[in-house]
Amino acid sequence: MSGMTLHGNLLGPEPTLLPENPEPQAALERGEAPADVARAHPEFSAAWAALAERALAAGDPVAGYAYARTGYHRGLDQLRRAGWKGHGPVPWSHGPNQGFLRALAALARAAAEIGEEPEYERCRQFLADSDPAAPAATGLT
Repeated sequence: MSGMTLHGNLLGPEPTLLPENPEPQAALERGEAPADVARAHPEFSAAWAALAERALAAGDPVAGYAYARTGYHRGLDQLRRAGWKGHGPVPWSHGPNQGFLRALAALARAAAEIGEEPEYERCRQFLADSDPAAPAATGLT
C-alpha cells in the first residue's frame, strides 16, 4: 500500500507542535503554586492541568472539571494558532503539547467522576487520536 506507514497516511496532517513557553514552565518546575502560575500566565495549559489533577486527587471532581476545561480550551486556542485544523497528531513527546494533553486527560477523568459518560468517551478518544501514547502517559487507560 503506497503512501502508508504504521503511523498512517504520509499525506495526512503534520503533527502540531505548540511553541515553547519557558517562563511558566520553569515556574512550575521550581515548585511555584499552579494557581499562581495560572494567574500570571492564564494561557498556560500545564498550570490548569496541574490544578485539575490536584482537585481530582483531593476528591473535588467539579473543580477538577472546571480547571481541566479551562486548560483544554486554552490549549485548543493555541493548537489552532499553530495550524491545527481540528484533527491530526498532537505528539506527547513534544513537551509544550503535554499541558494540553494533560488537561484533556483530566477533563476525561473529571467527566467520568461526575457521570458525564459521553464527555468522558469524547475526551478519551480525542486523547488517543492526538497521540496513541498519551493515554498511558497521562494515566488515562
